[in-house]
Amino acid sequence: MRVLIVTNMWPSPERPELGSFVRDQLEALRSLEDSELELECFAFAPGGYAAAARDLRREWGKQRFDVVHAHFGLTAWPSLVVPAEVHGLTLHGTDLRHRRSRLITHAALPFIDLLGAASPDLAGKVPGYPKRAVDVLPCGVATDRFRPLDRPQARAELGLQPDGRYLLFPADPARVEKRFDRAQAIAARCGAKLLTLGSVDPQQVPLWVNAANAVVVPSDSEGFGLAVLEALACEVPVICAPTGVHDAATRGIVGADCLPYNEQAWSELLEVSLGDANRRIVSRERADQFSAQRMAERLLAAWRTHLASPLDSAAARNEENVEPTPWD
Repeated sequence: MRVLIVTNMWPSPERPELGSFVRDQLEALRSLEDSELELECFAFAPGGYAAAARDLRREWGKQRFDVVHAHFGLTAWPSLVVPAEVHGLTLHGTDLRHRRSRLITHAALPFIDLLGAASPDLAGKVPGYPKRAVDVLPCGVATDRFRPLDRPQARAELGLQPDGRYLLFPADPARVEKRFDRAQAIAARCGAKLLTLGSVDPQQVPLWVNAANAVVVPSDSEGFGLAVLEALACEVPVICAPTGVHDAATRGIVGADCLPYNEQAWSELLEVSLGDANRRIVSRERADQFSAQRMAERLLAAWRTHLASPLDSAAARNEENVEPTPWD
């Protein structure tokens, strides 16, 4: 199977955090024991879609792939210049929520054979769903990189106080939908120092997660919910709003709370973790269910099914022996 991945989300020296989850998925796909899978990747900076189409046509336009799969709705348009048996697209959130992006994304959907969304919640926002089939195809969490690390050592490497009370807001504060204002209010109420991520190199993020007493994710919306899964993979307590896959990911795990934002209620729950510098949660097994490796297997099964015939993805997973995820 010959596959071309097209994405405008890819790490760069200026933005090392951009699209690291897409890169993780590509690496997971390449690690699969499938000698027939031949992968190529075309990544370009956000914007510049016309130039991307020209470059794609020049490099790949005279070749034919089994699958050309784009990440992010606007990227579907340049990906269509490359001939393929199946054109796929994974939607990540902003492509359906931002007014301009939504209109351009909607216009591309009739030309897409395999349509995926990063979560069941996001799939429900696709026009025509559920009559229009939408596979749930997230990129997953890199559980090889996100794992429990010694908290005192992580704090020492980051120059943090060994006995500090730290909460981590695992996003760029400038992203309004992530609700940095809520995280600030919680930290102030708890008397904790609020750590944030923005342009932090993805290789350093596991240190920040493990250094925190707890991770706080009060987002209005999430396409998937990768930050929560990264906390679970590191066995660090986490509290999150019910969006994306948060509820399915945290359900039944003590110290992983998913509930509507309420400053008092969230503060009381977080105090348990802030009062115990060594607290960890039993959550690694749950994170493994959302790993980049398992999500890569899920994507490969969807490609195979759509190449054979437009059957539903459940049949594909049965034939490929792909384990169901918590939302199946």
